[in-house]
Amino acid sequence: MSARTPTPWPLVALFTAGYLAAYLLPTTVGRLDAGLPLSATQAGAVGSVLLLSSASAGFLLASRVDRFGPRRLARAGLLLAALGYGTAALSTAVPLVVAGAIVGGFGSGTATAVAATGIAGRRDPHRVTTLGLLGVSGLAGALYLTIPHLGPAHGVPLAAIACTALLALSLTGRLPARTPAAHTLRTATPLPHRRSGLLLAGAMLFWSLAQNSLWGVSGRIGLTQAGLTEVKVGAVFAVALGAGLLGTIGAGALGPRLGRALPIGLGTALIAGCIALSAAATDLTSFAAGEIAWNALYPVVLSYVIGLAASMDTRGRWAVLVGSASSLGTACGPLTGSLLSARAGYPAMGTVLAAGLLLVGVPMTLVALRPRRTTQIVEIPLVEMPVMEIPTVEIPVMELPVVKTPVANELMTPTPAVDDPFAEIPAAVGRFARIPVVEISVPPIPVADNACAEIAVVDVVEFPLEGVPAQREAYGTAGPRHTAATVSTPGPVTV
Repeated sequence: MSARTPTPWPLVALFTAGYLAAYLLPTTVGRLDAGLPLSATQAGAVGSVLLLSSASAGFLLASRVDRFGPRRLARAGLLLAALGYGTAALSTAVPLVVAGAIVGGFGSGTATAVAATGIAGRRDPHRVTTLGLLGVSGLAGALYLTIPHLGPAHGVPLAAIACTALLALSLTGRLPARTPAAHTLRTATPLPHRRSGLLLAGAMLFWSLAQNSLWGVSGRIGLTQAGLTEVKVGAVFAVALGAGLLGTIGAGALGPRLGRALPIGLGTALIAGCIALSAAATDLTSFAAGEIAWNALYPVVLSYVIGLAASMDTRGRWAVLVGSASSLGTACGPLTGSLLSARAGYPAMGTVLAAGLLLVGVPMTLVALRPRRTTQIVEIPLVEMPVMEIPTVEIPVMELPVVKTPVANELMTPTPAVDDPFAEIPAAVGRFARIPVVEISVPPIPVADNACAEIAVVDVVEFPLEGVPAQREAYGTAGPRHTAATVSTPGPVTV
């Protein structure tokens, strides 16, 4: 049983920084309306442009995170978010505010794409998603309690998003420069589960559209229809996001025990009822009840949807595409809510959104019910195989006697010794037994360059020499009688 994997805090920080702009959308749109010369519809359009830029970044980078590298891409996205939101917070000119919102939204979408890709490659993506939702819900809740006390300026929520991006930037050093898949040559593989993925992405777009249409105008519902102050509305949002923390903790503890279809289908139906209740609220009780119940259920269902998308492709492409479709729906939400509320009123808007949410929940549940086989990449460690040494056996070689023949150029190879043909002849046989033998060496033939050339061995020519026998009278029984014996000396011999 393997130990539990460590928590990837850089991914959690990226998730928090990327999603914070969407969580602070109601107060951002409300302050743009109050602090700048913009109408409610125009302020909602600015919020939609911000989130639309975030969604476009996700669509562009869905399959390119491995190519650029998570660390480099995350740093670029967070720097863009800090620059864009910081410019929009410090400027009062509407064009600069809009441009800063676009740049900041693209940076948020980049950070979200890197986080989604990294989460999809984890062993337990639902757990990491839950931690990310905990982080963004807790931070947004704290900001909803703090922002009303920092003055009515439009740039306070935008500055908070920029500071969060800078804080998350300090953790990007722990992200890998390249993913393991980037070091290997990998052919372009098609998206698995294409039909289910497209159905889930399309349903997720309308799912997020319905919810953020209400979320974008929730602040105005509390201020105008329910008759609450900004402090009370902020307190309700903080408590609602606190309930979202509890819901996220519950979803993390529950895990996949109930599967994904039941939390997605039943949770979507309950959210539809909460939307209708919150849109028709006329006092603090009904408004708080609808918002708190809704925000407690929203992260639960969202975590299961993201986990479902991550399980469809281990490379994280469906997770990024589904998340980008959600961001696109979130981007269109503020403008859609502003238009519906302006034409039909808040209660009618809530009824339309709840009905649409019930319809959208059906295909999402069907995708979650469909069985699928996921291909998991398993790293097989290489084991060193011991090399067997084959023992060498020395075979004794019989050494033959070698006779060196003197050669003129000393390049003659040794030749085996030739047995003496007269060795076996008895010494007393024949009349020439006592005749001395002279050996004459004949110069050999020069050796050719080829080492394998045969060398002709010239036999020794023996010439018998006739000698004069000594006189028998010269010897006695005890020795010679004369002082010297007359023995003929052999003369020169010619061949």
